[in-house]
Amino acid sequence: MTDSAPAIELKGISKAFGPVQANRDISIRVMPGTIHGIIGENGAGKSTLMSILYGFYAADAGEIFVKGRRTEIPDSQAAIAAGIGMVFQHFKLVQNFTVLENVILGAEDGALLKPSLAKARGVLKRLAEEYELHVDPDTQVQHLSVGHQQRVEILKALYRQADILILDEPTGVLTPAEADHLFRILDNLRAEGKTIILITHKLREIMEITDTVSVMRRGEMTATVKTAETSPEQLAELMVGRKVLLRVDKAPARPAATLLEVENLHLVDAQGVERLRGISFGLRAGEVLGIAGVAGNGQSELLEVLGGYAEATGTVRVNGREIPLSGAGCDGMARRAAGIGHVPEDRQREGLIMPYTAWENSVFGYHRDPRYQKGALMDQAAIREDAAGKMERFDVRPPNPNLAARNFSGGNQQKIVLAREIERNPDVLLVGQPTRGVDIGAIEFIHKQIVALRDAGKAILLVSVELDEIFALSDRIAVMFDGRIMGIREAAETDQRELGLLMAGITEDPGGDAIAAIDAAMAEKERREASHG
Repeated sequence: MTDSAPAIELKGISKAFGPVQANRDISIRVMPGTIHGIIGENGAGKSTLMSILYGFYAADAGEIFVKGRRTEIPDSQAAIAAGIGMVFQHFKLVQNFTVLENVILGAEDGALLKPSLAKARGVLKRLAEEYELHVDPDTQVQHLSVGHQQRVEILKALYRQADILILDEPTGVLTPAEADHLFRILDNLRAEGKTIILITHKLREIMEITDTVSVMRRGEMTATVKTAETSPEQLAELMVGRKVLLRVDKAPARPAATLLEVENLHLVDAQGVERLRGISFGLRAGEVLGIAGVAGNGQSELLEVLGGYAEATGTVRVNGREIPLSGAGCDGMARRAAGIGHVPEDRQREGLIMPYTAWENSVFGYHRDPRYQKGALMDQAAIREDAAGKMERFDVRPPNPNLAARNFSGGNQQKIVLAREIERNPDVLLVGQPTRGVDIGAIEFIHKQIVALRDAGKAILLVSVELDEIFALSDRIAVMFDGRIMGIREAAETDQRELGLLMAGITEDPGGDAIAAIDAAMAEKERREASHG
């Protein structure tokens, strides 16, 4: 830390969107040459605050100071002029432009591009060597791995002479090895005097890389502490206002008979890309099989096929009975009749109908059950009563069955879907991204429900991009890359490095040159997909 003026100081920032107060009288000081973390539950106001700092939103009240000077930031160009760069969770790159073209886009020195490109090439070479940001300047962005695309975004900001970098959930699409490499880059930037603001929901990352951390809750700043003087447990309590159990408390699994058998599963999408390439595995009663992998490697397609949303070739058996993978009987209703419950990855698009009430959503897919019928009509009173019971048992807040699904928070929407599927007592439960965008308090509850179902002798197939979640819940872990299962490991007998390499398609440890091996594997995958584009 330093006694000089803060790199960034926000005073009394407030921002409302209609009746929703996203930020309320927020003040924060970010010191130069430090990595400052900002954490908070989903909807706490973190992204809104950073969007104000980067000029995407105008604050209703408050002041911004950059390096001790009061600064107006009406748009992103003003932020860039003030030395602020932002790396978004969803990259802002032109896919069919080269790295070099993306870097100079909007920062050209004149009407002639040749001098700008020549200058940028030299600057990029220096930045790459200085900060470990190596990337081929002449490669089209669409052919780069996700990790390399993130490096391009950082290079863009540095090329524009940013001294202050904001990174929004930067590790969400990276393998563990790529995340470690990113942290080395951030270390190098800090050592050179750059200031980093890191928005993340991963407490492990906060403890590993930051100097200081600020905690937001319900649009307000609740605390700012030195990272070395706090703990994940204390930060979690500051985030939600109560003590939270961060670990998953579970007994060893007691697996029994195989309930789900998948053999040689193949799926080709509408563009001709083979998304599932001979998937085979078994799932036993009384266990959680986690599917790990960087998003986009076939996990979603696997859930769609098993849930009856997509057609494929191969063989799938539930309780020894083969289920159709195409044609008649290949739908969600048939899957449910076969004993498969499904919590889809996107609760708002696939799990709920947002304008409909909680009681209506509580029976979707099961609405033809005789208990919900009253002659030729549905027994709405019975459904409402059943929904109220589910909401009480799953701690859905507010516990109002007549409220539209869109009026619940993300965590409570997820609880509605989980209650609907779990309370049908399925033999096999497919769970996709169970805690995506969910508050930390709801995460604790959801994890307990999954473990309880496992302990009741059910088979759970868990897909999550959160490796910490995979480790916490899984008894065995299968890793997918490029539509294949690269390996299946006992959760207690593996680690993040081994799984991270498998997530990049690497089955043998390359030693210290892991990043180069990952880069090559990711690039080959993306070249294969691009050839079908």
